[in-house]
Amino acid sequence: MVKITGDYKGGLHCTAVHGPSGTAIDTDAPKDNQGRGEAFSPTDLVATALATCAVTTMAIVARRHGVELDGVKYEVTKEMTAAAPRRIERLTLNLWMPASAAKVDRAILEGAARGCPVARSLGADVQQVVEFHWA
Repeated sequence: MVKITGDYKGGLHCTAVHGPSGTAIDTDAPKDNQGRGEAFSPTDLVATALATCAVTTMAIVARRHGVELDGVKYEVTKEMTAAAPRRIERLTLNLWMPASAAKVDRAILEGAARGCPVARSLGADVQQVVEFHWA
C-alpha cells in the first residue's frame, strides 16, 4: 500500500506528496479547462503513468532475460473528448527501442508494455495505441 497526501493550493493548483519518498508534484488545470497550464494536469499524469508504466514493465521483463533497456525513449499524446463529459478519449504511446532490446523477443516486450498495470487499469472506453520503433 502506498499513501499519497496533498492539498489544494487555490487557483486550480494541487500538490501531491508521495509517502514513501517524500517527492512532491504539483498539478494545474489545463488552459483549455480554466487553468493556466503551469504544471501537469491530472489527466496528463494519467498519460504519463501509462508511458512510464509500459517502459518500467518492459525493463523488468528484459532484466529477467539478462538485458537492460537503458535508452528507451517515449512520447505519449493525450486526446480529450470534444463533447461532455470531459474525459480522456485516446492515449497514443510511441516507444523507441534501443539496440539492446533486440536480445529479447519483440512479442514479449510488446506484450509487457501493452499489459502493464496502468494499461489494464484504464477503462475500455479509453483508446490505447502503442507504436514501437525498433533500432
